[in-house]
Amino acid sequence: MFPASHQRVSGLDVLIADPGRLEAELPGCARPGLLTNFAATTSELRRGVDALVEAGIRPHCLIAPEHGYWGSEQAGEGGADQRDPATGIPVLSSYGVHGEDLVALLERSGIDGLLVDLQDIGCRFFTYPWSMVDAMQACARLGLPVHVLDRPAPLPAAPLGPGLDPACASFVGRMNIPLRHGGRLGDVARHAAAHHLEDPLDLSITPAPGADGSARWVPPSPNMPTPTALALYPGTCLVEGTTWSEGRGTTTPFEVLGAPWADRRFADALRELELPGVLVREVQVRATHGDFAGQILHGVQLHLADDPAALVGGAPVDSGTATSGGFDPIRTGHGVLAVMRAQHAGGEFWRRNAPERPPFIDLLWGSSALREGVDDGADLAEILAASPVPELLDRDGATA
Repeated sequence: MFPASHQRVSGLDVLIADPGRLEAELPGCARPGLLTNFAATTSELRRGVDALVEAGIRPHCLIAPEHGYWGSEQAGEGGADQRDPATGIPVLSSYGVHGEDLVALLERSGIDGLLVDLQDIGCRFFTYPWSMVDAMQACARLGLPVHVLDRPAPLPAAPLGPGLDPACASFVGRMNIPLRHGGRLGDVARHAAAHHLEDPLDLSITPAPGADGSARWVPPSPNMPTPTALALYPGTCLVEGTTWSEGRGTTTPFEVLGAPWADRRFADALRELELPGVLVREVQVRATHGDFAGQILHGVQLHLADDPAALVGGAPVDSGTATSGGFDPIRTGHGVLAVMRAQHAGGEFWRRNAPERPPFIDLLWGSSALREGVDDGADLAEILAASPVPELLDRDGATA
C-alpha cells in the first residue's frame, strides 16, 4: 500500500490505493490478464505488476505488446513467452497476433477478464493502442470484460494532422483519428468501443488524476528515449516510409535523420525552410543496427527551441499549422520529406511494402495524399485538404 504522501497520477496509482474498486469494475473476475509492459510504473517508479501483487491483485498472466515486456526488442519484434522472474507470472506476447489467433491466445490463457495498463504517446501510428484495441475486440468475442487503467499523456498536445482512409487501416492505425490524436489510452478505448468494435464490450476505465505531462518520463519503447523524440515523432516518423533513415540504430532516433548518400546540403536546405521552433545541426553518426547498421549516416539532428513540455498548442486538425507560429511536428515532417525527395540520389525514395498493401508511407499518413503531394511538390495545406478528415476523440475530463 502506498504511503499517505504518495501522489496519485495514473489509474494504476488509484487502483493500488483502493484495490477493492477492481471488484466493482470487474465483478467476479478472479483471473485477470494484464496487457502491459515495463513502462507501466507507479508514480514512484515501481513496476506496476509488483505494486498490484503487493496490493492483493495478482494477474493470471501478463500480455506484452511490441518490443516485449521489458522493451528489449527492436521495432517490429515481440518478446518470447516466458515467466516474470520476480512474480512467476507467465508472460505472453500478443505482438503480431491478430483476429482469430488472438481470440485463441486469450482463450488458452485462462483469463476471465483483462486489465490494460500501457503508456500511450498520443500518436496514431504508435502500436500500443492497437494492441489494446485488438485485445478489446478479442475479449468482446469471448464475452470478457476489459478495464483500462488510464495514464496522462506524456506531453500535453492538441489534435493535429490528417485522418485515416479505411483502405490504409493497419497495425499503425486502426481508426480514423488524427495523426497526433492528443488523447489518452482511455480516450482511444472509449472511441474504439463506441465506433470500431464488431461486438459489444463490457468496458470500464479508471481515470488518471494527473494532468498531461505530469508523470515522470519513462521511455515506453526502445526508440522513444527522450521527450524531444516524442515531440518530433508525429512528423519525423514519416521518414520511416522512405528509404532514408529516421535515426533508428542511433542514440537519438527521430531526432537524427539522414542517409549514407546525403551531404551537408541536407542541413542547409532544412535551415532555409526556417521551420518554427526547430533548430538544425549537421551530424554524421554510425548506425549500430537496423537498415543502415555499420554505415555512416550524413544528416541532421533536429533540436527544439523550447521545452517539449510547453508544446500545448496546435491548430484545428485541417490547418497543419500550430498556433502563434510555434512548433508543428506535421509541418516539420513535411518539410523534411520535401527536402529529402529533392535531394534523393536516384533509386526508389518511398519504402516498399508487401505487393497487396499500400506503400508504408500511406499507412503512416493514413492515405496516399502525402506521398502524391510530396512527389508533386504540393504544400502542406494542399496535402491536408486532399487527406481524410479525422474523427476527434471524445476526451473524458473526469479524474478519480
